[in-house]
Amino acid sequence: MSVGQNLAWPIRRQMLSLSGVGLMLGALFFAAALTPTLIPRSYLTQGALAGACFAIGYAAGILWRWLWHYLELPEPSARVRSTANALVAAGCLLVVIIYLRRAAEWQNSIRAVMKMAPVETAHPLKVCAIALLTFVVLLALGRLFVLVVRFLAARKGRIIPRKIANVLGVLLATLLFWSIANNLLVRTTFRALDSSFREFDALIEPERPQPTAPGKTGSAASLVKWNELGRAGREFVASGPTAAEISGFTGRAAQEPVRVYVGLGARDTPQARARLALDELKRQHGFERAILIVITPTGTGWIDPAAMGTVEYLHHGDVASVAMQYSYLNSPLSLLFQPEYGAEAARALFSEVYGYWTTLPRDKRPKLYLHGLSLGAMNSEKSAELFETIGDPIAGALWSGPPFESRIWRSVTANRNQGSPEWLPEFRDGRFVRFMNQNGSTVAADAPWSALRVVYLQYASDAIVLFDYRDAYRAPAWMKAPRGPDVSPELRWYPVVTMLQLALDMAVATSTPMGFGHVYAPEHYVDAWVAVTDVQDWSADALARLKDHLAAAARKAAERSTDDNPYADRGG
Repeated sequence: MSVGQNLAWPIRRQMLSLSGVGLMLGALFFAAALTPTLIPRSYLTQGALAGACFAIGYAAGILWRWLWHYLELPEPSARVRSTANALVAAGCLLVVIIYLRRAAEWQNSIRAVMKMAPVETAHPLKVCAIALLTFVVLLALGRLFVLVVRFLAARKGRIIPRKIANVLGVLLATLLFWSIANNLLVRTTFRALDSSFREFDALIEPERPQPTAPGKTGSAASLVKWNELGRAGREFVASGPTAAEISGFTGRAAQEPVRVYVGLGARDTPQARARLALDELKRQHGFERAILIVITPTGTGWIDPAAMGTVEYLHHGDVASVAMQYSYLNSPLSLLFQPEYGAEAARALFSEVYGYWTTLPRDKRPKLYLHGLSLGAMNSEKSAELFETIGDPIAGALWSGPPFESRIWRSVTANRNQGSPEWLPEFRDGRFVRFMNQNGSTVAADAPWSALRVVYLQYASDAIVLFDYRDAYRAPAWMKAPRGPDVSPELRWYPVVTMLQLALDMAVATSTPMGFGHVYAPEHYVDAWVAVTDVQDWSADALARLKDHLAAAARKAAERSTDDNPYADRGG
């Protein structure tokens, strides 16, 4: 027997062992995975998603066949089964071909609402090749699991009944695979990523020189050393509009905004870093400003410049902001590995700032606000305790792109007014909480506010906001008409597949143009901050000019940026 025959025989044997029902369901899952959701996909991500969906469909077919045999249901004759399988297989193949032909059209339906250039092809051959590779890898893992189950069950079957041995075999194999994945793969990966992100965070960029003005965080006079700010902290402190830039645009006198930041390496504990942040804020006379904002950053410590530059322009620089880092990992990894760190840090910083703020005369202290983007929004929600602040409440909060697990956001969305869409809810009379997107809020701008103002800025195309595990078995409410302005009209719900598509959308949510997905635009922050901070001294024309100015600057900066490294955390 030749070498080629020796290699071909095991492959042919594996192919013959595949389940016909599994292949049919896998093909349908594969086809469904080609349909659009919220974010445009490349052929690489599309192929990996389609292959994973094929594997899940195949596993469902295997389970169905096992259940059929276990229940000892009647089997059709071999001839009937063969004929039925051939007809169904032909139908599934036809569906796959049709869906592959329409894949580019579906991707362009997303790109059209996001004002992106259309693609000419979805690269069906590349998608199929990547999907096949993904399926083979997952199939190999699945069969390895079955072999381990059979081995363990056979060992136990010598001393206990066979069915009990089978159950124990499944449980022990699951425990073994989970232990290997969690203790070996996950923890090793976490340590490697943490070390890598830590080294990247420590790099001092030549384009970010140390501030020389003594009033700046990181200067020689600062309580926080320049190298203790971290990469995101240095970017935050060294960027932003100056008093001259603000005054040059508005034609009015402006102050230099106060920006305080404490990096993860400055102190050992969140409480110590929070006290340092408070001391630095007092040193810079931040409590003498009209507006004070406590910011909870994203996972790596990144703060969206579109959010902070906007409010500093609106209030002519009479703004102080303070933030501190709680992780080196980006937001998805931080949420996965260190979910408690961000909440603890946000709580520590708010407690220090709020505790000192309440000791100041009410007529002389600044208005106090909270802000956070993405994971920062979720942790910022957790920073203020109701019974702590009810006697002396803060002025409000702006939370943008809150993750689907954000507690207050979920409660308000679930209890929205009947008839308002899930992607832009209305809550009661809009006195306490309002939602905004690209088109502003559905609540009239002149509608009365309470003393506490909370605004959620979110886009209907942001999967980080709208994802839900229950999408696996029921269509989400935000898919019902009317849909958000940035959602494809071609989007349809499929069991299990849609949830996996949205999970992938979360991972690539920051790959969209500004103003869509999880990339929030400065012109939309203008409307949000105007509502939250009660801006009165800007005319409609002046606000329109400010939006154009900030949008042009943001897009110019995005075009100029060449930072495509894997560590960049744009809010995700």
